[in-house]
Amino acid sequence: MNRVSISIVSACLLISACGGGGGASSSNPPSAMLKVTAANALEVTQTSYAAALASASLGDLSGETGLIAGGPDQVSKLDGSFGTASKINGGGSSNQVPLPPQTEMCAISGSVTISGDIADPDSPTLTPNDFFEIAFDQCVDDPGESTHGVLRFDVDDFAGDFLAGFYDLTMTLTLDNFQVTTAEDALTSNGSATVGINTMNTPSVSASISGSSMTVDSNAGSKSLRNFISAQTLNAGIFPSPYTMTASGTLNTTQLDGTVRYSTPVMFEGFDNDYPGVGEFLVTGDDSSARLVAESNVNVRIEIDIDGDTVVDETINTTWAELDSTP
Repeated sequence: MNRVSISIVSACLLISACGGGGGASSSNPPSAMLKVTAANALEVTQTSYAAALASASLGDLSGETGLIAGGPDQVSKLDGSFGTASKINGGGSSNQVPLPPQTEMCAISGSVTISGDIADPDSPTLTPNDFFEIAFDQCVDDPGESTHGVLRFDVDDFAGDFLAGFYDLTMTLTLDNFQVTTAEDALTSNGSATVGINTMNTPSVSASISGSSMTVDSNAGSKSLRNFISAQTLNAGIFPSPYTMTASGTLNTTQLDGTVRYSTPVMFEGFDNDYPGVGEFLVTGDDSSARLVAESNVNVRIEIDIDGDTVVDETINTTWAELDSTP
């Protein structure tokens, strides 16, 4: 495992934190279930769908290894060519080799320090109990954005060749007061999640993300996800490249006046970085619900059940673009 491959993973973690997901937070305790109405259905759907996409982005790994479909503007095709890699099974060795801290200066100011323990530092493999920590010290790579805090991931299971891009990896991500600050906002992320990434059948790849709690606090308030899970696939060997996504979880946010649950009773399907053309996203509240139905990659409708009798009481016809732009 060399410095380059560790950097790729650290980039993955940084992207996930900037995506902002949600999680249980002391500043945002669980609230009562929200009553979905015709007046709030659009906001409820938009906020819940954005939170689901943000949690899914924790499984996004781009760059040399490529991944994955997370919805509109979150699909990245695999880059580079991969040779044949033999399958390597991690043995879970307890003889970990400490990695001396390696510090690099960021492009503009600040630094990033990477350290950890790894059982086999000389070959492109990982084993259970390997872990890495990436410490950002007021790191500024882009003007107007500063990153500070520690990210850690612990390897739960691994098979394949990481450097060749063929691997099946399960790891636990931990964010501890991880902060991304811009001129417009300051995001602080806390929580952990289990991420699974499988590229063994490249260019067909898959990722999953699950966790019991993740939180992001910002200037606008707090978002928290509990008992969340998502699964994604992308086949970059076909043009246009098809992707799928499923998600479920419980969202509690200061943007809404209560807690909601979300799920995808019909899996989302789309191509490249376009919006899904097929799928449903169901948000349930207090004896009420809003169901987003993808009619195409342009148009959607939101079916509102305000009394929980499974009968559609009102419908909102809109577009993905309008849904995306809703505050």
